[in-house]
Amino acid sequence: MRLLVTGGAGFIGSNFILYWVKNHPEDQIVNFDALTYAGNLENLSSIENNPNYKFVKGNIVQSNEVDAVMAGVDTVVHFAAESHVDRSILGPQPFVLSNVLGTQVLLDVARKYSVKKFHHISTDEVFGELELGDPNKFNERTNYNPRSPYAASKAGSDHLVRSCFHTYNLPITITNCSNNFGPYQFPEKIIPLAITNLLEGKKIPIYGDGLYVRDWLYVEDHVRAIEAVLERGKVGETYLVGGLTEDIPNIEVARKIVRLLGKSDDDIEFVKDRPGHDRRYAVDWSKIKNDLGWEPQHDFDAWLEKTVEWYKKNQSWWRHVKGGEYQKYYEKQYQKS
Repeated sequence: MRLLVTGGAGFIGSNFILYWVKNHPEDQIVNFDALTYAGNLENLSSIENNPNYKFVKGNIVQSNEVDAVMAGVDTVVHFAAESHVDRSILGPQPFVLSNVLGTQVLLDVARKYSVKKFHHISTDEVFGELELGDPNKFNERTNYNPRSPYAASKAGSDHLVRSCFHTYNLPITITNCSNNFGPYQFPEKIIPLAITNLLEGKKIPIYGDGLYVRDWLYVEDHVRAIEAVLERGKVGETYLVGGLTEDIPNIEVARKIVRLLGKSDDDIEFVKDRPGHDRRYAVDWSKIKNDLGWEPQHDFDAWLEKTVEWYKKNQSWWRHVKGGEYQKYYEKQYQKS
């Protein structure tokens, strides 16, 4: 099989490629990535000389560039996206261009070449927010209610993907995942930010009252879920992928990291809340479990400890990416409350 992976130099995309090369060595992978700030080919240095792996720099909004890499592809796995809510608040336009227009370009070219599978990776944030203490969770029947520019752009891309199935019979599948964490995650997201800040002798910035809740999904579990959908998923279907069975507020996530690194709660500071901050996400992943036999391999605490150890052992990687423009963004975004 020949796969085109968009955004393969990013966090989830690179973990997917590393997993796929290891577990499906006979398949060929083309990694198509624009190498924006969060794309890093260092993530894939261990396979850069693999004869079944090829990197092509390009942008999904450029139809001629997409056309050049799509010919002969069996399966498209579409990760490429602007994905950080905070940055979408500062400037929505790149999110609309990449997430909406870029997805439409990919779909058009995929139809031209009659690809056999088009898998689209999306987010639980398209569903909006849940209240604290609410027993409900997001599921495949939950109405869309995006509340940030990022979430709105991903909702738009989801609708475009489904429209190509219903209108043109393009063989698509979609996964809406919860918040990922693990190796190679750019340290703007809360877990790698917290770990690396503590390792630098800095504090963990926590928005508002710290009671915001996310469903945490270890990236390898997510990759395994995508594998299950590619191999056994039903064309036209959507599967929600999450990692938790009970709520863990952000302040408790921070405290767990503090304890793993031998620090104290004094190393946590509360900062000004961000606009439109969704209170709670929770994912019902029973459909993918019941239909495809997928479930997380370990609980959150085990995966969190593994993640902390990775960042401790790979300090050259994250110290490199936290320089320059990152620091300017950090100082602008995390203002003390």
